[in-house]
Amino acid sequence: MDDRRWTMNNKDYRTIWSERLGMNESGPILEARNIEVKRGGTILLNIPFLSIEKGEILALIGPNGAGKTTFLQALSYLLKPFQGEIFFKGQKVGSGQSVFEYRRKLAMVFQEPLLFDTTVFNNVASGLKIRGMKKKEMEDRVVEQLERFGISHLSHRSAKTLSGGEAQRTSLARAFALQPEILLLDEPFASLDPPARESLVEDLERILKLTKTTALIATHDRLEALRLSDRVAVMNRGKVLQIGPPDEVMNRPVDEFVATFVGVETILPGKVVKKNGGSFLASVSGKEIEAVGEVCLGEPVILCIRPENVILSAHLSKETTSVRNVFQGKIERIVPFGLYQKVQLGCGFPLVAYVTNHSLEELSLTEGKEVRASFKATAIHVVRKGESWKGF
Repeated sequence: MDDRRWTMNNKDYRTIWSERLGMNESGPILEARNIEVKRGGTILLNIPFLSIEKGEILALIGPNGAGKTTFLQALSYLLKPFQGEIFFKGQKVGSGQSVFEYRRKLAMVFQEPLLFDTTVFNNVASGLKIRGMKKKEMEDRVVEQLERFGISHLSHRSAKTLSGGEAQRTSLARAFALQPEILLLDEPFASLDPPARESLVEDLERILKLTKTTALIATHDRLEALRLSDRVAVMNRGKVLQIGPPDEVMNRPVDEFVATFVGVETILPGKVVKKNGGSFLASVSGKEIEAVGEVCLGEPVILCIRPENVILSAHLSKETTSVRNVFQGKIERIVPFGLYQKVQLGCGFPLVAYVTNHSLEELSLTEGKEVRASFKATAIHVVRKGESWKGF
């Protein structure tokens, strides 16, 4: 069975996930079962099952309105009412342990920092004061987090005078000061400028590894998800479409939506016209593309090609190569993307390649120029049309 597509097969979700993830005997730290949120008769969230292991970092990625924030709010009991069950360390919240007791195990950081009109020190200490922590222990905790997030020099500064990056660092320091067993982060970098964002992502990555804090991070930035997470869950319209290790999700998307969202620039519908052992030829707009996979003759397929797997050459003459997919095409557009350039080609079908700025100059690539584009059959991810991910 394709490990991306799970069916119930008379087993419950927990059994399937245990087999899939190799859970330890103690089980996951958090489980959400049959979580559903309705508003005005419309289903905003429908998550049959999701679990997270202790120390794991799970990224929820998806476009605006995908349900990421709604899911985090349900998990933290900030959103009521919702249907379903939440289990913390095997105990059902609301019966095995109280909601209040469960919420004290969590900390949540929002996109816009919610700070009190007081000093940075008092903001970081606020949760500890509410919990009645002794003064010396509280001060030690606060000082530790101020140092970790590089804001010790702001200790006596009013929160009103902070920049966006400084305010979010204060918000994160306050959350970590509580030493939460689960940290929920809702688009924590979305409102920051690029330098502040990069610096804070780097520090958060380091601190998460240092503290081994279990975390769920909602983001629409796939690069953040790749960098920070152990697993990625792609969401859309209130559902989880695919979940797994970042490399698997990025390189083996289960459908066209996931492929588009995780950065697959070339998505081609085709039809299998020839089979040869473990490979096949698919007809795409009159061109034949070779790919690897088990398919049926005449079957419709979707071919997904990541732009970094497409090689461009300025030489149009045929060269000796082991690569089977070689096409001549015209550059239709070149779009700068920071450290690389996005080259859009017309090869009888649309194709996108990424090249470095150096390669752009070396190959003299310009819009309207004819080039050779090549990609390996093994670099193509094949989605068999009609299949769907049965996990959620």
